[in-house]
Amino acid sequence: MKLGIFLPNWIGDAVMATPALRTLRREFADAEIIGIARPNVADTLRGVHFVDRFMQYDPRGKDARQRGARFVYRLRSERLDSVLLFTHSFRTGWLAYLSGASRRVGMKRSGRGWLLTERVLPKPQTEPHPAIDEYLRLARRMGAESVSRQTELTVTEGEAARLEQFWNTRPAEFREAGTICLNPGGAFGSSKHWPVELFAELARQIVMTTEHTVLVLCGPAERDEARAIASQADQPRVLHLADMEPSIGLTKAAVREASVLVTTDSGPRHFAQPFGVPVVTLFGPTHKAWSETYFNMATHLQLNLGCGPCQQRVCPLKHHRCMRDIPVAWVLRAVTAHLSRSRQPMAA
Repeated sequence: MKLGIFLPNWIGDAVMATPALRTLRREFADAEIIGIARPNVADTLRGVHFVDRFMQYDPRGKDARQRGARFVYRLRSERLDSVLLFTHSFRTGWLAYLSGASRRVGMKRSGRGWLLTERVLPKPQTEPHPAIDEYLRLARRMGAESVSRQTELTVTEGEAARLEQFWNTRPAEFREAGTICLNPGGAFGSSKHWPVELFAELARQIVMTTEHTVLVLCGPAERDEARAIASQADQPRVLHLADMEPSIGLTKAAVREASVLVTTDSGPRHFAQPFGVPVVTLFGPTHKAWSETYFNMATHLQLNLGCGPCQQRVCPLKHHRCMRDIPVAWVLRAVTAHLSRSRQPMAA
């Protein structure tokens, strides 16, 4: 059997799909499983054993082999027996149909029901529900029963080596003290961002009240933001990765060895659970129920405002209070609580 899986388009969703991928791998142990994925999603899941290989798909990318007619030709050449869609778009439903696979399973959404051979009815969009459970529902439709919601990721040797390269140019005691990672980014839109000055103040308070070093993470779009946070914090033990070539692998490696991750509701937030790292997530415009992963070392911080969560990429009221009004003291308290719990001795 040859199974193609259209993986979610977003980094965080891809991580939330790993419990479903694990149960599919167990159910179809002898199948060849191909992950059809955007390049950043393939990078996120690089090294996991749930898929045998990736076929990269990028409808707006520069590589002609990853889009349009050339991609359809490559897809049909795979001669897939089954296709499972973790995506919800009409376009991926159409590609599943064009693949020639005799079994096509996905959510009945976006007017694509007629393109599928088996349709799973989605829950109402007016009711927030965890994406991790929706992916597991799709896996069950394929005949794979889940026993765990635990997410999984891997850091490859090359990814770990890049982090070593960063630390080799810093004082050894900075790393030995342990790191608190700050993730200020968010591809969703500006409405998810916590202000730079608040991240900077949090970083300063962390290094002044704990022995830890602060490491500010960044993707290509957040390099200036990461530099600004470190500059405004003005402390030797507040570092950033902006001078390294940004990569998802470097971010995974940094999160894996962190004592705590503080993050906006963005993709790298989901790197904490697979590595057992406590995480403090600052929620603003998005409802935390959509991305709940049932992680017992996660703290969700969200203000109770009458205007939200609005699910908008840019604050429609222009005040952005849902993020701006989250106090530094609130976040610092959550960080120190996680540090205290990690220092407690294990029960006999």
